[in-house]
This record gives sequence, C-alpha cells and structure tokens, in this order.
Amino acid sequence: MIKNKKNIMIDLAATLVFAAGIFTGMAWPFFRFITYAGKKEKKSSSSNRKKWFQLKHTQINHPRHGYEEEYLAARQWCEEQDMQDMFIKSRDGLRLHAFYLPADKPKRIILLSHGYRGTSFGSMAHMAKFLHENDSDLLFIDQRCCGKSEGEYITFGAKEKYDILDWVELLNERNEFKLPIYLYGQSMGAAAVLLASECELPDEVHGLIADCGFHSMKQQLRDIASGWFHLHWIEFLLIRVDMFCRLFAGFRMKETDTTEALKKNTKPVLFFHGVDDTYVWPRNSALNYELCNAPKELVMVPEARHLCSSYVAPELYKEKLLELFERYDEC
Repeated sequence: MIKNKKNIMIDLAATLVFAAGIFTGMAWPFFRFITYAGKKEKKSSSSNRKKWFQLKHTQINHPRHGYEEEYLAARQWCEEQDMQDMFIKSRDGLRLHAFYLPADKPKRIILLSHGYRGTSFGSMAHMAKFLHENDSDLLFIDQRCCGKSEGEYITFGAKEKYDILDWVELLNERNEFKLPIYLYGQSMGAAAVLLASECELPDEVHGLIADCGFHSMKQQLRDIASGWFHLHWIEFLLIRVDMFCRLFAGFRMKETDTTEALKKNTKPVLFFHGVDDTYVWPRNSALNYELCNAPKELVMVPEARHLCSSYVAPELYKEKLLELFERYDEC
C-alpha cells in the first residue's frame, strides 16, 4: 500500500513536471510573437508583424477594411506636412522619435499615441488634419519598437506610459505660452495614456482621449484566445508568458492593468469605442469608464469596428473632440 502511494506521488509529480514543460514550451513562442519587435532581427520582426496583420480578426478590425481610401488620404496628408523630428532618451536608454507639427495660431498641443505595432501616420492620421485645422499643435510619437524609435519588446503600456510622461515633459519645456496639452491614444496607445494618468502630470495637461483602449494585457490576451481561437482556458499559459515578460522584457502583466491608474486620475477623459470591435472588446472601455473617478464621457459608436468610430461617425467624433476642448481648454 505504501509503495503504491509512493508510486502514485511519483507519477503525479512527473505528470506535473511534464505539463509545466508543455506550457513553458508553448508560452515562449507566444511571448516572442506578441512582444518581440527587435530591429536586430529585421527578418523575424517584419515576418511576425506581417503574420499578425494577416490574422482574420486583425484585418477586419483595421480601418483599411472598408475605409481604405479615407485611411490612405489621411496618411498622405500627414506625409506631405513639414514636420520637425524630435528625439528623447527613455528611462531605460532607448532613443525615441516623434514628429512635431505646429499650427499657425495654436490653442492647444495634442500628443498622439498610436496602437500596437502601429505607426505615427497610421490610424492616428485620420483626425490629424481636423485637429490641426482647429488650431492644435500635434506631436506624433513613435512608440518604442515602432517607426524610428528603438526597442526590442512591446510592453503593452507598462513602459510606454513612462515614455509618454517624458514626451509630456519635453512638450512642457517648449510650451512658452502654457497652452493646454491633451493626450490622445488609440488601442494600446490609449491604454498607455490611461496608465500614465496615475503619475503626476503637469497642470498643463487638461484632458485625455482614449479610443478603443484595453483594460489590461492579461484580459486582452484572454479575449483574443477565446474570441479568435476558441481557447477558453489559458491561465497556465499566461503564467508562463508573465514569467517571460518579467525575465526578458522587464515588466509584469499586472503593470498594464488600468484599474489603479483610473482610480487615481484627476484629468477629464473622453472615451470612444466601436460597438462591433472584436479586437479590443467594447467592455474594456465600459470598465475603464466605470473605474474613472475624474470627469468623463463614453461614446459608443454602433457598427464601428476597432478604431473605426471616426470613420463611421466622423461628425459625432469631431463634435465630441471640440466639446472637450471648449470645456477644458481654459480650466
């Protein structure tokens, strides 16, 4: 009997070790696929980016799906502008890049924070011309690992929030007339903006705009696993992914959770989300809105997919932006 119990314990331990090995083996390529964007391995990086954007749900949620003409026109407008290159060094030593477009008679400055594996003149471009024509200086930042910015790992807002804080500091140093500053983020860029709000922002920051921002990296990965691939139980895999995030990318998944940031935030927030978004589910913005203790508004746009609210309802989108500026520019 004792021998049988001993054998059972040995078999159980062996099974657990084997299972742990399986999950670790699965977690490593998954971690690399979603976070690694190093420019030393250009072939691998560009290949991963291409594979990600070839996924069905990525394609159908991208603004180019159904709005390619407007998307390309907005991008072309940005590329034709005479913009200034700006650079800062991140807190972990990366050289980060942004484009700055001054207005003739600026009334405010807007920092534009693009989404996951995005670009300065990607989805952020659609409202850029409108904002610029309405007297806004624009700072198009390249998130770490993107555009002309250095970096190896995307951290889903954990480190990007500090990059945004450093860009705000630079903007404020140049802000001779103390113009109001707004932080406008989309998708992961929106999450980074919301995460930055828990830190001490200067008085010149008058508000935040968060379009389709997620609530946390962990919940986002759960939603993608269940919604795209019908995998409804990936907790053991996420434990290993979190371990790799900590060991190789220098952050923990819990650092991407917006809960505490929104509870601490005192800046007004304008939330947008498309009702038909299957990339970042609408409940993310609903939860972020609920958690936010500052002045806030949530605009849910029917029939809009991920980052498509400004395409589906452009007049409503513009109206809400102008209302935000009118209400808080002078605060």
